[in-house]
Amino acid sequence: EQTRSRVADAVRELGYVPHAGARSLSLARTNAIGVVLPDFHGEFFSEIVRGMDREASRRGYMLLLSNVHAGGEQSENALRAMRGRVDGLIVLAPHLSEEELIEAIPAGTPAVLINTRGDAGGHPGVRLDNAEGARLVAEHLVDIGRKRIVHVAGAAGNIDAQERADAFRDALRKRGISVEIVQGDFSEESGEAAIEALLRSGTSFDAIFAANDMMALGALQAIRRAGIKVPEDIAVVGFDDVPIAHHLGLTTVRVRIAELGERALDRLVSILVAEQDSGGQELHKPELVIRSTTDPKASTR
Repeated sequence: EQTRSRVADAVRELGYVPHAGARSLSLARTNAIGVVLPDFHGEFFSEIVRGMDREASRRGYMLLLSNVHAGGEQSENALRAMRGRVDGLIVLAPHLSEEELIEAIPAGTPAVLINTRGDAGGHPGVRLDNAEGARLVAEHLVDIGRKRIVHVAGAAGNIDAQERADAFRDALRKRGISVEIVQGDFSEESGEAAIEALLRSGTSFDAIFAANDMMALGALQAIRRAGIKVPEDIAVVGFDDVPIAHHLGLTTVRVRIAELGERALDRLVSILVAEQDSGGQELHKPELVIRSTTDPKASTR
C-alpha cells in the first residue's frame, strides 16, 4: 500500500497518463475499431456512426473513421491502411462489388459488413430489408389512390438504390401500375433537380417515392416552389426516417439507423472478445411511418 500511494502521488505530480500506443504493442490490441463509410455527409451516416459510437463507448472501444468514394485501388488502400491500427473493421460500402470487398478487406482482420453485396468471403453482416421497405411504400401509394408515380432512384451502382428501385417497380407492376424512374444520387440537390426537370417537361404525376429522405426533401422544395400542394396534388415518400423527416412531416420508411450501427458494432466486439459469431447476414425489417406528405390528417402524428 505504501508503494501504491507513492506511485499515485507521482502520477498526480507528473500528470502521467498511459501511452495508448505502448499498451497496444504490449497487449497486441488497439481497442480501436475501423469504420469505413462511402461518404461522411448526410444524416444517415451521422446516425449510423452515432449508434456505433454509443455501443463502442459502452464496450470500451474507440472508432477510427475513413471514407471510400469509389472502387478499385482507392478502396483497397483505405481498408488496408486500417491494418495494425484497429482490432476489427465495420464496412458500409454498398457501391462496392463482392469481389472488390474480398480484395480490399485485409486477410485475417475480423470484419462485419453493413448493407453490402454478398458476404465478401464469409464475413458476417447486418442488412436492411430494402425490398420490404419499397413494397410498403408501393402498397401505401396505391391504397391512397395514386396512379402516376415517380421514383427518384439513388446513386447508380449502389446496392441499396438498386434493391429499392427493383422492388418498388415489381410491387407496382403487381397492382397494374407502371412507374417512371429518374436518376438521383442520394443528395438533396439531386432530388430537387430531378423533380424540377420533370415539372419543366410537363410530365404528369401524383406521387413521388425518393430512395432516401434527403432526395425527398429536395423534391418537396421543387414541388412547393412550383405552387403544387402536398399531398393533395402530389404525395411524397422518403426512405430512412432521418431526424429531420419527423419535423417536416415526411412519410418515410423507418430504418432505425442508429440500431443498425449498434448491432454491427456488437457483433464485431463479440468476435473480438469471444472469437465467435453466429455468422451469416442479419436482415432487419423496416416499417412505414405515415405523415402529412401523404395523409393530410397525419400532420400531428
